[in-house]
This record gives sequence, structure tokens and C-alpha cells, in this order.
Amino acid sequence: MIGGIIVTQSNLEKQEAKLKQLNQKIKAEKSKIEQSLGKEIIKSSNLNYATLTTPQIKMIAKKIAAFLNQDQNNQ
Repeated sequence: MIGGIIVTQSNLEKQEAKLKQLNQKIKAEKSKIEQSLGKEIIKSSNLNYATLTTPQIKMIAKKIAAFLNQDQNNQ
């Protein structure tokens, strides 16, 4: 019975490692999308990276979110 427990534990550890790897890939893809979206918004809005402040970024994000939420509610 001990051999079966060891094999099961080994399989569980392999699955946990795969899950961690998948979570890392998901986080990396989310980051890539967020960066791409941010770049497109800045580019499309003719904003200057050098002059953007944190409060401005938050305000822009809120305005975009409100616009998108309003658009979804109208569909």
C-alpha cells in the first residue's frame, strides 16, 4: 500500500507543477494583453508617456471602463 501512496503523491506533485506552470502562462498572457491594450490606448489618444501621471492613468482607465460598461448595457 505504501508504494501506491508514493505513486499517487508523485502524480499529484506532477499535476501541481503543471498547474503552477499553467498559472504562470496565464499571468504572462494577461500581462501581455494589458500592456498591448495600454499601448494602443496611449497611441490612439496621442498621449505622451513622459507626462502621464498615476492619477491621470487612473482617471483615463475609469473613463474607458465607464464607456465600455455603458456600451455593454446598451447592447
